[in-house]
Amino acid sequence: MVTEKMYDKLAQLVVRKGVNVQKDQPVVIRAHVQDAAFVKKIVKCAYEAGARYVSVEWHDSDLTRMAYEYESKEVLSQVPQWKYDKTKAQHDDGACYITVLSDKPGVMAGVDSEKIKAANMAYYTKMADLMSYTMNNEGQWSVIGVPSVEWAKTVFPGLSEEEAFEKLGDAIFAVTRVSEDNDPIAEWDQHDKELIGHARKMNSYRFAKLHFTSELGTDVEVELVKDHIWVGGGCTTPDGVYFDPNMPTEECFCMPRKTGVNGIVYASKPLDYEGKVIDGFWLRFENGKAVEFGAREGEDALAQLLSYDEGSAYLGEVALVPYDSPVSQSGILFFNTLYDENAACHLALGRPYPENIEGGEAMSKEELAARGANDSMQHVDFMIGTRGTDIDGILEDGTAVPVFRGGNWA
Repeated sequence: MVTEKMYDKLAQLVVRKGVNVQKDQPVVIRAHVQDAAFVKKIVKCAYEAGARYVSVEWHDSDLTRMAYEYESKEVLSQVPQWKYDKTKAQHDDGACYITVLSDKPGVMAGVDSEKIKAANMAYYTKMADLMSYTMNNEGQWSVIGVPSVEWAKTVFPGLSEEEAFEKLGDAIFAVTRVSEDNDPIAEWDQHDKELIGHARKMNSYRFAKLHFTSELGTDVEVELVKDHIWVGGGCTTPDGVYFDPNMPTEECFCMPRKTGVNGIVYASKPLDYEGKVIDGFWLRFENGKAVEFGAREGEDALAQLLSYDEGSAYLGEVALVPYDSPVSQSGILFFNTLYDENAACHLALGRPYPENIEGGEAMSKEELAARGANDSMQHVDFMIGTRGTDIDGILEDGTAVPVFRGGNWA
């Protein structure tokens, strides 16, 4: 059972280790209104860590859904200048960002997809030049989750609300390495060291590409960009501040070459995309682009994802996650990418992280593209790893080196 003490520890963890708040640094928290009690704990911890000010940006998924249902596409496509100015001011102040997730999966089911797309396109277009702040790790950011009744009932539909909430809470805190009697910050320090070790070993091989196969039928080769960098654990800002963007995290990730992906992949878990669930889906890649696809559920949402912009049908990330990770071993399908991506090897459609190529964080979009990087307004992870996933790293001379066998590091 999750106790008040554990919520206190989680708040302390995301402040001290997640974003690693520095003295006199502003903190911006983005959270659902239902999580107000937990957010107050984060605010207190942030001030105690020396935050200059803490700003909370609230949202409510029911109100967002109503906006999509009642506002016109034209209205939804208008992003006021004050939103841009506010975010830019936060960036200029050197703020760090904490996002708290608890929304119900599939909350936007039945909403007009074109309205959602129009609103998102307008937002990303307006904010495009500000996105490097987090994508390039110019400032710290961290994402965590807390249980909600609606989310819990989706994950455990056969249980009562109370039982489902308690079970989801137990799982979230366990995979985030928070318990009643441990030191979660110390555990995260050790965990980061292990992930950094895996990334260092991958970097030592300088693989030209990876070959994935699985019992679901996945058979795909993913070429890596030249001078690629595998990253595991946390990230570091230009000022040398180390932080953990995702809590939990079990991955080591890298940058595929945009036109260097060929073969077929079968998703091993559902994807909650823009509040709609896509399940039982597959993609066939040719010269980097997803040229064919299908889904048992949510095929229209998958089609929307792949046609979002020119780069959304190409990959921006390849990530290795052992099947024996705590998230996978929980046996729970969270219907939330933050958790489910840490249960399985995954790929991401859309934009890459510049940190995955030498000097990438200082490169322009054009320079990154010249090095083989994709570009998109989106970054959407989907899971392909299974108990039977095998991965070979292919060297420049064609030699195959076992990287994963039976879903785990070889």
